[in-house]
Amino acid sequence: MTTPESLPAAIRRARRSAGLTLRELARLLEVSPATVSAIENGKTGISVGRLHAVAEALGTTTAQLMGEPGPTSARGTSAADRRVRTSRRESPGTATTAAHSTGDWRVFPALNIDPVLGAAIDSFVETGYHGATMRSIAARAGMSVPGVYHHYRDKQELLVRALDLTMDELHWRVRAARDEGAHGIERVGLIVEALALYHTHRRELAFIGASEMRSLEPANRARITDSRNQIQYLLDAEIDAAIAEGSLTTRYARDAGRAISTMCTSLPQWFRIDGPSSPEQIAAEYAGFALDLLGRDHGEG
Repeated sequence: MTTPESLPAAIRRARRSAGLTLRELARLLEVSPATVSAIENGKTGISVGRLHAVAEALGTTTAQLMGEPGPTSARGTSAADRRVRTSRRESPGTATTAAHSTGDWRVFPALNIDPVLGAAIDSFVETGYHGATMRSIAARAGMSVPGVYHHYRDKQELLVRALDLTMDELHWRVRAARDEGAHGIERVGLIVEALALYHTHRRELAFIGASEMRSLEPANRARITDSRNQIQYLLDAEIDAAIAEGSLTTRYARDAGRAISTMCTSLPQWFRIDGPSSPEQIAAEYAGFALDLLGRDHGEG
């Protein structure tokens, strides 16, 4: 029987048996190769949703990866799924944005985050990562300190989990937005709209992503940075396509692309949901700002 500790090795064996490289599996999951490497080396946990995506990509089942059968009952979860949640330190109600999330990228339902992670997110926003302690997080969650450690190994794991939530959701939303566009200039505008919507609707998570990268341990920082870079490269590629089409005319594509991303990531510093502008209004304005910065021709629409 596969133990929780050997799940990363089981995933690696299944990938090799399927004849896939790290990069090929990453492409199927729409994540970075660094993320797949971190999963296979046990440097990050894997959510139930992502495990299902991995199993599908590898032509196997979650039960086989976990080394046991055991269907999920109507009232509970299988032993395999319980172990995955323990690996990721999720409660049964934790919302997970998997690599193959579906839905309207403009709609932001409330995240059903477990109480410990929710308390950690609130603490990181209010006092910063270094100002928060496992004791203060436990008190905010209404749990004992040992109870918190039952779900999460340490404060670093809580920060990584919050940032993984952010990056997983950003990846599927940005790609879904891009795929709605028929031309380069339209895809650029939609990507910026998706970025702005996320950084207003998910202001707390986005704020942590913008302010606490320095608090990550080196391996975690490298992985999350790579994931962020993938989104920047996606935007850069669409800017290049629009320039090639002749619909954008900037000579400073890379600098402009990074300025646009920074413009969106700074939104959590000042945006308030009860302010004069809605997230949708801000997103539309930012898409316009971005296209103007990139030199669109208003005469051509």
